[in-house]
Amino acid sequence: MAFAQSEAFETLFGGAAGGGKSHGQLVDALLFALRYPGSRQLMLRRTMPELERSLVPASLRLYPQAVASYKVSDHRWEFKNGSVLEFGYCDAESDVTRYQSAEYDVLRFDELTHFTESQFTYLISRVRGANGYPKQVKSTTNPGGVGHAWVKARYIDPMPPDTPTEFDGGARLFLPAKLSDNPFLRRADRDYEKRLRLLSPNDRRALLDGVWELDEGRYFGEFSVPLHVVPPHAIPRNWRRYLTIDYGLDMLAALWIAQSPGGHSVVYRELYRPNLIISEAAVQILAQEAENEVIYARLAPPDLWNRRQETGKSAVELFAESGLAFEKSDNNRVSGWLALHELLAPRADEQGILCPKLTIFDTCRNLIRTLPALQHDKRNPSDVSGSPHELTHAPDALRGYAATVREPPAEARPTVYDGEIGAFLGY
Repeated sequence: MAFAQSEAFETLFGGAAGGGKSHGQLVDALLFALRYPGSRQLMLRRTMPELERSLVPASLRLYPQAVASYKVSDHRWEFKNGSVLEFGYCDAESDVTRYQSAEYDVLRFDELTHFTESQFTYLISRVRGANGYPKQVKSTTNPGGVGHAWVKARYIDPMPPDTPTEFDGGARLFLPAKLSDNPFLRRADRDYEKRLRLLSPNDRRALLDGVWELDEGRYFGEFSVPLHVVPPHAIPRNWRRYLTIDYGLDMLAALWIAQSPGGHSVVYRELYRPNLIISEAAVQILAQEAENEVIYARLAPPDLWNRRQETGKSAVELFAESGLAFEKSDNNRVSGWLALHELLAPRADEQGILCPKLTIFDTCRNLIRTLPALQHDKRNPSDVSGSPHELTHAPDALRGYAATVREPPAEARPTVYDGEIGAFLGY
């Protein structure tokens, strides 16, 4: 009832399994469609098979045929008062573009933590219209999954539960879900709770207790924003600067990293742009660099040395023609991730203060967003999962640096900033 009555622009009903979340999503969608003639709603799961196993059959059991009919080929309910409820999915990152010209009064995510933050951010822009009806984003989910970190940061960490809280863009409300909320399920299936208690400790905490403080599955469990993310600061001239990239037409991820004589690295700039051909990518990269900035080495993965059928030239040759010369980075995935673990590992200095060997400027938002969201590959726990692919671009660029730039420069010269010699605290 609280979910259906929420007037917040964004409402998340999340937590334990069996709390009636998906049922509540369907009932709320039905009530909205009947209350507002001609309204449009979109209900999403990550994949179409998930829809066909869950929401679609549940809606067929629940919705009265007297008020609406289901169009199987279009995956949508059409109501007699003109309202429409579509079922959709976003398996690949680019699937969001199928909705780019659409308008919806309510956007509904079932299992929100299965979506990436960029998918969510793009899709909520489809909530619009001039009909005067309420415009809302309503989501349900369990803890865990590739989107766990950003969902927790958006709905759980910054505000108390059960309390609408104002943010830029509108109010948000988090409604905790508990198995005890659903006496119908507990009466009909008395062994359901017993089966949840047989899960692994981490899954049991997520699905039975609805706990959001989870680390299992995260590849870089040591990553911490307070520890690894720092405000921009001056970088001494005697630090070697590197550029490392991950390039594809779907995304250019470029990171600029400076390394101190003592072996500390800082990611001080990022470029994260999709749909750039190589000449455009080169222009964008060069435009980011300062006029007198000296880049010690530019690193690119070995696959960019493969010749392309359409041109007979490799990507690095095309980059070179546009003014960028690259060296080949080490592309061993497991050793590269292990090297990155070493850079991120908290280490105590002489005063006992934790100082990792890698920090990141807080302006590098895509790296900060994607690095902690990486999951272990279920088939090879030593590697990172490649799904969803959107999360891997910036971390792959960072991995190339970590695997290749192993030793700091030997010489130590006076620390210089913008022509001045002085102390540089912390390094």
